[in-house]
Amino acid sequence: MSLRLTTWNINSVRLRINLATALIERLQPDVICLQETKVPDPMFPLKPFEKLGYTHHVVAGQKGYHGVAILSRWPFEASERRNWCGKEDARHVHATLRGGIEVHNFYIPAGGDEPDPSVNEKFAHKLMFLDEATDWFTGRCRPDGRMILVGDLNVAPSEFDVWSHKQLLNVVSHTPVEVEKLTALLKTGWIDAIREFHPEPEKLYSWWSYRAKDWRESNRGRRLDHIWVTPELKSSLRSVHILDEARGWERASDHVPVTVDLEV
Repeated sequence: MSLRLTTWNINSVRLRINLATALIERLQPDVICLQETKVPDPMFPLKPFEKLGYTHHVVAGQKGYHGVAILSRWPFEASERRNWCGKEDARHVHATLRGGIEVHNFYIPAGGDEPDPSVNEKFAHKLMFLDEATDWFTGRCRPDGRMILVGDLNVAPSEFDVWSHKQLLNVVSHTPVEVEKLTALLKTGWIDAIREFHPEPEKLYSWWSYRAKDWRESNRGRRLDHIWVTPELKSSLRSVHILDEARGWERASDHVPVTVDLEV
């Protein structure tokens, strides 16, 4: 069976519901994972997705901030919302699809502006979150497991995942400590699916700041959105696509959708 999964930090699902439905009609993913939905669960706009066939869903939201959702045409065998770092801030949901494929959707804390955990509580939270996730997946992420991890992980790990490695070394999302901790999480048993199709030194971005007057001309991007799979699914990978043109849509998110195709 073919499985197409799209992940996207939509930056408000209610504000961009028309973009979401247009994206679905264009790409026809079997599963769509959203981050920064920014809506309490009772107000999540499920009906437009259900009309398009996404009748299986797990959401975790709150008013105005964060929020993640998995919407699927495939039925769930199980689903769960999980909290981290003692906070209920809607950053992780996971669901098991038919065939025992476990999908984890994350929105890792951005970390604020100052990359010093001693003075920036948000950055300290980000580092704690990455450590806790690494501990949780250690042993859980088995080589023979059928698992996919996607989302806005808010770290661009490689010098080829940012427009300027030198200029961003002290900028949150590309600091050495963040890269080290995301790499530790990756090494719990994951393969970076995007880099399987676009190996370094190819430059890859999935986020461009709203601050740029012309995002494409300046092209100061970062690859913050990721798709990882366990080794069991590596041979199932067929393609990966970053829809960078979505950054130019009217009222666009600052992130763009990323899609993976597997033959499972």
